[in-house]
Amino acid sequence: MNLHWFSSTQFRRTSEMWRNLQKIRDAQSDLLPPENLQSLDTILQQTKTDLDLRADDQVLATRAEEMELAAQNWLQPYPNAEWRDNIEVLLVAIALAMAIRTFFTQPFKIPTGSMQPTLNGVTIQDLREDRAFVMPGFLARAFDVAVFGAIYHQVIATADCEFDHADPLHHVAGVINKQLFWIRYANGLLAPITLYCGPDDDGYESVSRRIGLRDDVAMPRQFHKGEPILQFVEHAGDHLFVNRLTYNFRHPQRGEIVVFKTRNIPKIGTDQFYIKRLIGLPDETITIGEDRHVRVNGVRLDTNTPHFEKIYAFDPATPPHENRYSGHTLQNHLNWLLKTPSDRLHVRPKHYAVFGDNTENSSDSRYWGDFPETDLMGQAWLVYWPFSSRFGFTGNR
Repeated sequence: MNLHWFSSTQFRRTSEMWRNLQKIRDAQSDLLPPENLQSLDTILQQTKTDLDLRADDQVLATRAEEMELAAQNWLQPYPNAEWRDNIEVLLVAIALAMAIRTFFTQPFKIPTGSMQPTLNGVTIQDLREDRAFVMPGFLARAFDVAVFGAIYHQVIATADCEFDHADPLHHVAGVINKQLFWIRYANGLLAPITLYCGPDDDGYESVSRRIGLRDDVAMPRQFHKGEPILQFVEHAGDHLFVNRLTYNFRHPQRGEIVVFKTRNIPKIGTDQFYIKRLIGLPDETITIGEDRHVRVNGVRLDTNTPHFEKIYAFDPATPPHENRYSGHTLQNHLNWLLKTPSDRLHVRPKHYAVFGDNTENSSDSRYWGDFPETDLMGQAWLVYWPFSSRFGFTGNR
């Protein structure tokens, strides 16, 4: 590099102008008449000579003015130059975002409740029995949505009525659930209530079942005028960033929370992203004892095992419960791989086995086995929304 570039502002400015003019000249070489190309080549060659000879700033300033005039006189202007610049900036931004998403970090939404209480999926809390509940005002609700991911729903009976039935749940654009509730009034009139909610967990369980209403027409609920037909708060699932870089430099470690694709798991049958805790590494054998502790190659995991301090800190005298740390349980369901302490799951080479922390409500390797390391997307890194007790880095969970 010419050292004059560091000491002279004019040298740097003229060099940059020369490069840009040369670039545009080459791009338009098949569009410009020969005389224009010859004039451009002349000024470009003269400027290049002066730059190589480290001419003084006055000579270089003259060359810069000549190049600017040559560009105005002999180059063809680009149509819609402002639009071209904006589109170029947009494309660069998109390319940068895609590169970050592919190689560094990617946003991810917890799709299920299988990692609760470590990480939450969408949850619904029925408030109809809470006599002290008062529906927050618009600004308070907007704040709760933006900060805490809490969405309030309320429908008050305008007359005596009863719940008749609920239509099947529909998924709008893959991000919103829509369900119709039908209310029958004393005069026999059926009226619909349309409810929109965020996406819930795997089964797309109807909101009516999750808040205690029946959608099979049996046992209709009675409501008096002024009573809430629907009154609940919907909590958005945790949104986090997935670290896609670390596993390019080291192997995953037991206990880490990982995100992976399900495309090569036959019992799932769809191409989704799941998040679970890593239990079994390649060529290991996994069993579960009656004490709700995992054995890896016969070695029992407990609270002294990194990342399992909370999972195994349960009271052995307390039966396992959903959404609580209850160790890891055997499931005596048809086609499950780990139903008894004698059942073994051998993790194949270049494969991994994972369990959900919500052991009573998790479809994981106890059911569908292992998955190939090529489907491992990365490690859960940072919960960025909502601002709950789970907000922050996930590395030590």
